[in-house]
Amino acid sequence: MFRWLFGTARNYGFLHDCQKGYIYQQRFSLVNIKLKWVKDRTLDATVSGQRDLKAAGILVSIIYSSSGCCLPIYHLSRHRGQLGLPDDLKLSTFIRRYPNIFIQSYISDSGGTPVPCFSLSPEALKFHHEELNILQQNQMELRDRLCKLLMLTRDMILPLQTIDQLKWDLGLPYDYQHSFVLNHPEKFSFLRLPDDRIGLKLLSWDDKLAVSELQKNASLQQKEEDIKNGSLAFPIRFTRGFGLKRKCMEWLKEWQKLPYTSPYTNASHLDPCTDVSEKRVVGVFHELLHLTLQKQTERKNVSNLRKALALPQKFTKAFERHPGIFYISMKNDTQTVVLREAYNGHELVQNHPLVKIREEFASLLKKGLLDRSRGVYKKNKGANLVEGLRKEVGIADQLSSENESDFTFSEYNSNGSLYRTLDGDEY
Repeated sequence: MFRWLFGTARNYGFLHDCQKGYIYQQRFSLVNIKLKWVKDRTLDATVSGQRDLKAAGILVSIIYSSSGCCLPIYHLSRHRGQLGLPDDLKLSTFIRRYPNIFIQSYISDSGGTPVPCFSLSPEALKFHHEELNILQQNQMELRDRLCKLLMLTRDMILPLQTIDQLKWDLGLPYDYQHSFVLNHPEKFSFLRLPDDRIGLKLLSWDDKLAVSELQKNASLQQKEEDIKNGSLAFPIRFTRGFGLKRKCMEWLKEWQKLPYTSPYTNASHLDPCTDVSEKRVVGVFHELLHLTLQKQTERKNVSNLRKALALPQKFTKAFERHPGIFYISMKNDTQTVVLREAYNGHELVQNHPLVKIREEFASLLKKGLLDRSRGVYKKNKGANLVEGLRKEVGIADQLSSENESDFTFSEYNSNGSLYRTLDGDEY
């Protein structure tokens, strides 16, 4: 039994000397430390506007993927669950905010009543074509992001609904299950889960990818002694004016010296009621946020990952206990977790090409909103009715063909309750 414990400890890097052995480390119970939340206006600015940007970007993808590049409002409303808009905001009201992106016309329903229909402006089409080009150019890098996400899980499997919650943050195409996953049959496969949902499975483990961002940067960010001991420390930054009590500083200093367990390593041997285990949880979220383009995601997006990532109950409390690593922004009527080290002020330290094109799109949205408030865009319902009648036949044919579709995963509905916490955890 002792040999087995010794071997396990050595394999996971816990035996560095007699003072820091496996048994010794497991005696570190989870210290009950509560740190205050302090508003960070600079990081709040990185979150502000993201909700509208995401919703508009998804709508552009939906309209572009339609056969006539024009869809009636009742069709777009089916996708509302993916947009993250407030419940009291009508979808048509949101779309009309940006007349330089969405062009409104009308079609007549069976009773002859005009129904709003939306297509894309030349500016929106140009943006989307550029985005598709960037996706194509970075396809292998995005494939590795998805591989690493699945490698973080216990069985290298995630339900499509869970991936849907993260696809915008990861930079995956809107229709990734068709346009992206099917291009890599050597890496991914679909399967039906025990709860009858459709899941995505990674077919093979890749040791080259199983290196966390903290480990990659160890030579630049860590002390040589800490690298040797395996007690990697997380970069810490606090909001200006943030004050730590002495006992909190001492606890944080000791916590940083605890062994670092790679998020890609089996951690079933760790006692969940210890600070060592919590450091592993922080490491998982640290890596997960590094996989996102803007090093941030809504807190609810990770609420369904407890079982998949083999995390303890109330695992997202780690965000609150480590405000020097994560910042929780309350902007957009939700909680968004931001990785502090990824930002220099309000600018990302590493800017992905997709982030740059999204920033350009955000500028387009802002311009459209301002021009609309100045009265630049005038309503011309009569002209739009004529244009809408021209498109009506094409849209009807499209909707008819969609109803007849027999796609293998037709039971997969990404508009369902995406944000329901399956495990019943608090977040």
